[in-house]
Amino acid sequence: MELYNSIITATRALLSGAEPRRWTYDAAHAWRDTGESELVMLRDAAYELGGSNCVSANFTCVTSDESLVPQDEILLYGKDLGELRGDVTFARIAFLLADDLGGDDEAAYQAIRDMEFVKYHVFPEGYMVRISSESNREQVRLSKTAISKGISFRGVGAAYIRGYHKNEHVRRVQMVFITDNAVVAELVQTAKKVDGITKTLTHILEGIPTDCGSCSLKPVCDEVEGMREMHFGMKNKG
Repeated sequence: MELYNSIITATRALLSGAEPRRWTYDAAHAWRDTGESELVMLRDAAYELGGSNCVSANFTCVTSDESLVPQDEILLYGKDLGELRGDVTFARIAFLLADDLGGDDEAAYQAIRDMEFVKYHVFPEGYMVRISSESNREQVRLSKTAISKGISFRGVGAAYIRGYHKNEHVRRVQMVFITDNAVVAELVQTAKKVDGITKTLTHILEGIPTDCGSCSLKPVCDEVEGMREMHFGMKNKG
């Protein structure tokens, strides 16, 4: 599944002007997971990532190209959680290396969706996440207690990687966190492109007629390599 490769490459190029902090994944460093969503009241919060109308974005890209995700690791562009003093712009990105999902496009699509949904099942203690699927925003409220205990993106990232590895198709994960950076505004547009690819996949697999002239998702097919071939392949399959 290479539909997201151009997104991964473009995102890396966008971030190439800065040097991130990097941590190789170690499950022993994963921040404690509460197992369920935790309510952090405003009075108990230190600050919010993506709060106070700050821009935020999140997206997940799946690839089978090993060169794009060479190892399990966490990357941080910007300040770490213990260094922040107020609400900031925020982005969380997951690049996933998957095994061969086979020739069945419907099965591959479902496998991708299952991998993407992992983000709804990771619950770092003191790290309350609110996700808007419509706007691709991800807002996080950090508790004062978690900050005092030393929560960090290394620990949160390791918790996410551990969660992704529960999916049998995931081989490697690169978690990218970005704080207090103008580049997040550009990543909002990237998140929309990723969402467009997902919607187009749904469109194709539901057997929508291949009248490209009247299709609102035609720009995605035109831009994403392999999407048009998949679309007409599904038509011929039917």
